[in-house]
Amino acid sequence: MDIIIRPAETCDFDSVVHILNQVQDLHVNWRPDIYKESKDFFSLDAFQDALDKEAFYVAESEHRIIGILELTYRHIEFPSMLTRDVIYIDTMAVDENYRGMGIGHHFFEMLKNLKKEKHFDGIELQVNAKNVAAYEMYKKYGFTEKSINMELL
Repeated sequence: MDIIIRPAETCDFDSVVHILNQVQDLHVNWRPDIYKESKDFFSLDAFQDALDKEAFYVAESEHRIIGILELTYRHIEFPSMLTRDVIYIDTMAVDENYRGMGIGHHFFEMLKNLKKEKHFDGIELQVNAKNVAAYEMYKKYGFTEKSINMELL
């Protein structure tokens, strides 16, 4: 399967929302105490804003969007920390029919190149504790735990 990672375009919006809704359904199933069923949580305006910031990419195969990647570029500067510029993965998701086929690894390769091109210091993300498959994929690719979020309900 040929996979192309490219910047998203406005015409990709419906496909992006389709994949985001699949992810939302997973979150609702994992944590119904936090997430609610919703199909309207990502607007065209928010998508256009991400496009304007050059922060949204898609994985495409045979003219079909099969994965999405939303980024934030963060400049971290605190008196107690080293100053760093990181690429933060806000969302990375693959259409449920294409999971386990290496789409995430294609995104990671693109991100490694982007990091090098933009002279960033690292790539970071957060993963849902219930998403064991994603966690294992990140670890397999070389991500390590930086911190652990905890909650008290």
